[in-house]
Amino acid sequence: MDILLILFLALAIDLALGEPPPIIHPVVWMGKVISFLERVNIGRSPFVQFLYGFVITVAIMGLFTAPVYFMLFYLKSLSLSFDWAYVIAGAVLLKCTFSLRELRQVAIRVKRLLLKEKLDDARFELCLLVSRDTQNLPKPLLVSATVESVAESTCDSFIAPIFYFLLPLLFGVPGFFGVIGAVAYRVVNTLDAMVGYHGKYEYLGKFASKLDDVLNFIPARLTALLLALATFLSRKGTRTSWQVVLGEHSKTESPNAGWPIAAMAGGLDVQLEKVGYYKLGKANAQLVPETIDAALKLVQVAVLSWVLICFIAGVIRFAVTT
Repeated sequence: MDILLILFLALAIDLALGEPPPIIHPVVWMGKVISFLERVNIGRSPFVQFLYGFVITVAIMGLFTAPVYFMLFYLKSLSLSFDWAYVIAGAVLLKCTFSLRELRQVAIRVKRLLLKEKLDDARFELCLLVSRDTQNLPKPLLVSATVESVAESTCDSFIAPIFYFLLPLLFGVPGFFGVIGAVAYRVVNTLDAMVGYHGKYEYLGKFASKLDDVLNFIPARLTALLLALATFLSRKGTRTSWQVVLGEHSKTESPNAGWPIAAMAGGLDVQLEKVGYYKLGKANAQLVPETIDAALKLVQVAVLSWVLICFIAGVIRFAVTT
């Protein structure tokens, strides 16, 4: 049951305290290491860039997962009446791989700025959520970008890390490998966010980008299912949500991002748009600041559903193996 205690405590830490200070946040240090390594001038050869991208991906994964393994293995091996040190350390490390409270707070700040017609401030705040250029986005597209990011980040910032945390349950391996899996996922996802896009990092970031696509294949579709379930539990357009998912998820360049975004668009009965790239859903309702609240409510229900599923699965697994 240690793995469920770790998950429960990690969720409690996130809800109560939010993010740790940047100076000690592992994801911040991942970003620093990535920034340092990507500045190395390796020339323009696509093959050399790809090879270097592969090397730094594996190296950074090892750099951040090896200490986690040795620390949790040591704490687990101590002969104590109960593994509180192991559980607390595992929970703190797991919490650093996901972020629910911060995602919600940023989205709410954007909504409040939009309500006050402080569009420039809202554009600046939105940069914490999206990588697109927000400088000239009008109010409806600022709402759209926020809602899209909330939907996609539900996968990247919560569903996927917890999925890889619980995956060891299926194979009967020690629970601390779940923390390692969540940390490894966060490394790959951070690499993808920083260097896994076209242009300057076309080949340097290609391995990390493709690996992120593979790792998010199941979580992205699971997130879409959970958001569709949330529309049902919230008595919204469940059928519309799933119809948009099935019919329009492939419109995004990413093979995974379209799934949760389409589910959100259908669930809210709105059209979500990234100008020049895609439009998902039908514009049956206007994009207004309150749409962000509606999106956050769907995410809250989806997240609660996912947590409940995880705990039920954990209890069943524990009952079967004892």
